[in-house]
Amino acid sequence: MSMSERSDRSNVGAPTSNPSGSDGMRESPIWDRHTIDEIHSKAELGRYRISGFSLHRQIPRLDDLVFLPAAMTRLPLEGYREHCETKTVLGARHGCAKPLELSVPVYITSMSFGALSWNAKAALGRAASAIGTCTCTGEGGMLREEREESSLLVYQMTPSRYMLDLEHLRQADAIEVAMGQGAKPGTGGVLPGAKVADRVAEMRTLPKNIDQRSAVRHPDFLGADDMEVKLEELRVATNNQVPIFLKMPATRVREDVKIAAKVGADVIVIDGMEGATGASPELLLDHTGIPTVAAVAAAREALEEIGLYGEVNLVISGGVRNGADAAKALALGADAVAIGTAGLIALNCNAPIYLDDYARLGTAPGFCHHCHTGLCPVGIATQEPELVERLEVDAAAERVENFINAMVMEMTLLAKACGKGDVHNLEPEDLRALTIEAAAMARVPLAGTDWIPGSANSW
Repeated sequence: MSMSERSDRSNVGAPTSNPSGSDGMRESPIWDRHTIDEIHSKAELGRYRISGFSLHRQIPRLDDLVFLPAAMTRLPLEGYREHCETKTVLGARHGCAKPLELSVPVYITSMSFGALSWNAKAALGRAASAIGTCTCTGEGGMLREEREESSLLVYQMTPSRYMLDLEHLRQADAIEVAMGQGAKPGTGGVLPGAKVADRVAEMRTLPKNIDQRSAVRHPDFLGADDMEVKLEELRVATNNQVPIFLKMPATRVREDVKIAAKVGADVIVIDGMEGATGASPELLLDHTGIPTVAAVAAAREALEEIGLYGEVNLVISGGVRNGADAAKALALGADAVAIGTAGLIALNCNAPIYLDDYARLGTAPGFCHHCHTGLCPVGIATQEPELVERLEVDAAAERVENFINAMVMEMTLLAKACGKGDVHNLEPEDLRALTIEAAAMARVPLAGTDWIPGSANSW
């Protein structure tokens, strides 16, 4: 196996050829092929491996929860005859002139131009506009094409302050102050040199083709008092026209949410460890943060404890793949969900086309997590002109629009089955857990019992 193949971890997800065969072919559960390959890679490279996409290990997920639809104790709604409301308002806490009014509780999360091609960003913006929801710039500044395509655009401000511009702040429909992300909490962004092309380098004032590591901490605030001043400065700069989001990775959620609420955030975005990325040290993907299912419950309880649940909006991201995931997040306490990887897959990520290019990366459709190489076969996570041209904006935007519409249909189907005329009326009582771990994390009873592991009345 070559060094590049080891670095790309191309065999993740491949079946074991003979997991229970003869003694000579038995695989150790501790020293399995992936572990051995990782050690060989580090021995050759002299550093840890960089990877794209999401984590590689199994953790408790929203899949481990199920809904309890109506039967005798309540009435379900007629699927095609009765309406289920999906309108979502974010950021009205401090009386800003223009809180975000979304037609659905789903939007496109922060992903930068640089990590993504310009046409991927434009297609995501166009799809969001068609549905009546928003998208977010991510790190690196406001891309003209994305602003033109997005009827509602959230402008992200990161510690590196790339292309931070007062006029762009004033053109935004919301501002998101990023404190980190679920895929690599406690560290800054990573943009491999292969993606630092001419336009990206110009927007970020970087040397071309050189790996970029973003700053970790914001330069003008170190604690809660400083942050409160900064949020107030942003309100003054925008004449309190738009809401202010604060995005953080899911780590010490209960304490972090309380601080974020008390310093004045209108909307708190929590990114679980399932959150994906264009590039990250692999060990951070698998060994930092907490699962989304645990984060949303902890965030809700934190806001309840300080009396601000319902006043401060809560957005959940990280591994949200479909309407069931989104509906469960809302039931656990979120006001909305933000999707990233699911939107990219709808664009055509991992689509079964350009097979030779996948093969050159040492992978195949359905197994590709090579965003960090800048050689995305379908033109999404790349800045190579000939690859970028493969993503046609009109068709890509239509696919994403269709996908989000399908997600919302799934959400309303589940809500109606539970007897709810508004997706925001879903609640923890509508859920049961299939595993003890999920029950403890989500604070809902284990199926078939009234037991919530770890709760005060659990024995």
